Amino acid sequence: MSADSDLAFFVLLARKESFSAAALALGISTPAVSKRLAKLENRLGVRLMNRTTRRVSLTSEGEAYSRNAERILRDIHDLEQDVSRATETPQGLLRINATFGFGREHVASVVSEFAARYPAVEVQLILSDAPLNLVEEGIDLGIRFGTPPNSRLVSRRIKVNRRFLCATPAYLDRCGTPVKLADLANHNCIILRQDFDTYDIWKLQHGQETASIKVRGSLSSNDGEIAMKWVLDGHGITLRSEWDISRHVSTGRLRLVLPKYSQIDADIYVVYPPRHNLSARISVFVEFLSKRLAAPTAKQG
Repeated sequence: MSADSDLAFFVLLARKESFSAAALALGISTPAVSKRLAKLENRLGVRLMNRTTRRVSLTSEGEAYSRNAERILRDIHDLEQDVSRATETPQGLLRINATFGFGREHVASVVSEFAARYPAVEVQLILSDAPLNLVEEGIDLGIRFGTPPNSRLVSRRIKVNRRFLCATPAYLDRCGTPVKLADLANHNCIILRQDFDTYDIWKLQHGQETASIKVRGSLSSNDGEIAMKWVLDGHGITLRSEWDISRHVSTGRLRLVLPKYSQIDADIYVVYPPRHNLSARISVFVEFLSKRLAAPTAKQG
């Protein structure tokens, strides 16, 4: 028997003050009640009840045990109620990991709105250039690009996203606009060293056609914002997510290069360690983020 079931048993027996009454309430025999009480007393090493032929009474140790048992059972009940409510009402600490650029540009504003709506949730937004280990770092959920490689994590796609080749009109006027993928070999490509992938090979797709192009360039970084600045400064061609370049394309600051080609394995996912029952703060935030997050489409403006 578990400790809490022993507590509940003894509290019931103390209230009934009768083996037979307790047996009736528990649906067991009277000798079984007596045997269980004896076993509990032997385990504790004290006598909890005085027995007579008609009724039982608490010893001083039994009174203390009963009083504290009732308190502990109330605490357990309150704890279970709190945990149950936590699956319905968002509350507690929520730790989120995202990349620097996307976290600043999109996730931070969603967190701000979420915090205003659910003030009982304490949110920590942790930005990094590479995904963090959620389990080791004690992080509730991460926001990732592309299919998550860790099959031990639960993943949910929240937005479709693609990466496009782009450059400034000034660069393309100066160096020429590529008309086929092979032309990229003659261009300065700004390379993003990120997510532990082979950074100088760009995998692109057009319909059923896929191609891997080895690129080179004089500038590379592990920071997406820096890479974007270099592109906007006219240093070369890069491969960036549509959420990052759409506003620049629409204003004419950037122009899509070979727009029929894109990197499609760049969808936005939320990942989290497996749990049988997600707490409300996680499940509600995932729904909230999914609804608020609008992945813009990079169309030639």
